[in-house]
Amino acid sequence: MLAINRKIQIGVMGSSADLKYSPRLENLARQVGLEIAKSGSILVYGAEKDGGSLSTSAAYGAKEAGGLTVGVTYGCGKNIFDQTGKTDIIIVTGLERGGGREFVLINSCDVIILISGGSGTLSEAAIAYQINVPIIALARSGGWADKLSGTYLDARRRLKVVAALDPVEAVKLAIKEARLRF
Repeated sequence: MLAINRKIQIGVMGSSADLKYSPRLENLARQVGLEIAKSGSILVYGAEKDGGSLSTSAAYGAKEAGGLTVGVTYGCGKNIFDQTGKTDIIIVTGLERGGGREFVLINSCDVIILISGGSGTLSEAAIAYQINVPIIALARSGGWADKLSGTYLDARRRLKVVAALDPVEAVKLAIKEARLRF
């Protein structure tokens, strides 16, 4: 592998607001973002247009620690749900949510961290698995993160979804997995 000299791009994938996640999960996501920023990595997330998400909370946490955030959005236009201006760079795909935006999002990541998650998070995990982007799952956060922790997505056993018990461990494992692929 070639050694590269750039910041690690860590994707955070998680439940959207319509799944009505708890304040505890929102706080965990924020902590993940804080840890990403403290590590000097870049936080990449799926920027929603119609409401927040655990990924949005992670971006807010990263900005609180002075980190760099990249939001990949669907459709056209840079209008995203970002009440506090915490997204530094907005990538507009022109693709729909569930219809292609996820490919751009996951291909922009060196590694992803799952926090809870519904069907969108599952599709992002499947894309990551198919293109060999390492997956870290925050265990005990519910949703697909819990269901996938410590498993392979299919019998090919390409990549095991690595379970992390807390935000600090999740980011440390993400950095370790990303560096293995540089």
